[in-house]
Amino acid sequence: MTSPIVLITGASAGIGVEFARQLSAQGARLVLVARRKERIEALAGELGNARAVALDLAEPDAAERLLADVAGHGEHVDCLVNNAGFGLRGRVSEQDPKRLRQMIDLNCGVLTELARGVLPAMIERGRGGILNVASTAAFQPGPGMGVYFATKAYVLSFTEALHEEVRGTGVHVTALCPGPVATEFGTIAGFEQKVGETFDKLSAQPGPVAAAGLAGLSANRAIVVPGTMNKVGAQGARFLPRAIMRRIAGVLK
Repeated sequence: MTSPIVLITGASAGIGVEFARQLSAQGARLVLVARRKERIEALAGELGNARAVALDLAEPDAAERLLADVAGHGEHVDCLVNNAGFGLRGRVSEQDPKRLRQMIDLNCGVLTELARGVLPAMIERGRGGILNVASTAAFQPGPGMGVYFATKAYVLSFTEALHEEVRGTGVHVTALCPGPVATEFGTIAGFEQKVGETFDKLSAQPGPVAAAGLAGLSANRAIVVPGTMNKVGAQGARFLPRAIMRRIAGVLK
């Protein structure tokens, strides 16, 4: 017999932890994936109905190894939460090309590979869900974080297409597009102190953001943008000329 589970990537911090806690409280059985072994094992121990997989998804073939691990434990994925990812601040010409490629591979490649890996069985069963964490960055170009913004635009576009492809199959697909969230994102991205302080002031708490994403997935909404100001900003990209949007985004970095 197989055990239905929710697979959550990037589950050791921020929104990922909140996804895990909220889904656990709903009675879901979890597979939690993150590169920091101590953190992920501590969270699994706290929740009780979770299994920890310490894996750096930025490594080559990591998605394939993760799917093999799930199959090896006799589990099937009823819901996938693609939360793993990171950003980098700075001009493209000044950034480490290997690190940029890691970001593209993780934010886009691994997300796509995992979705592709679990989707056929979901369609066959006539139920399931995929929640891809994008960002309000997906709605405009982002000078100063150009590659990160581009990866999130990919996530949004891919998720919307997938949402339509599975229409009528019983599978739900949703893109969660939060604005700034109080997580470790800014530290990892390399924000300077002043920028980081501004980012923190504008940041939402991860709990409500995760809850909004899960509610949107349950309702099978293609896109979820939590917060009134974030909704306004996302809609602004539809009405303002792109030249103005990219200059505004560049100033904010």
